[in-house]
Amino acid sequence: MKAGEANFLVFLKNAEQFSIPIFQRMYSWQKEECQQLWDDIIRTGSNSQIQSHFIGSIVYIGGVAKVIDPEPFMVIDGQQRLTTITLLLEALAREIESRDNIKPITGFTPEAIRNQYLLNLYGYDEHHYKLILTETDKDTLIKIITQREASVSSGSIRILENFEFFKEKIKPLFCSGV
Repeated sequence: MKAGEANFLVFLKNAEQFSIPIFQRMYSWQKEECQQLWDDIIRTGSNSQIQSHFIGSIVYIGGVAKVIDPEPFMVIDGQQRLTTITLLLEALAREIESRDNIKPITGFTPEAIRNQYLLNLYGYDEHHYKLILTETDKDTLIKIITQREASVSSGSIRILENFEFFKEKIKPLFCSGV
């Protein structure tokens, strides 16, 4: 086993794809865990004295580098954080997209957020997405990322609830000019 420290966004950007094995539990974070992550992000981002924040570990088995059809990283631990940050990034992309008065920041346009952290531009089918969840959650996350209608009856209630949670948390930041 090899452990290393990495900037989460760089780590996500450089990975081809993460896959959650069938034996992993469904996405289960509730609003309390999302609120804690949100508070940590706001506290870290609003304090210039804090250089970084440890959000937890992601344990994975590295994909085999192949020219055709590279294997994804199989996530053993960290699925909840990885999924939650994916939801937060899509919520951020949508809020920026909805605002006409926002001056784009390099690397954080809606297209850049999706193309760097949520999608594999040249992937096809499931290889088009950076994160593939287990069957119960997969369709809901893909619908959110592709901006299609996702409903509780067709998917994971936790994914939907937490996506809405982050949309509501992000909106006031753009209204207040923070």
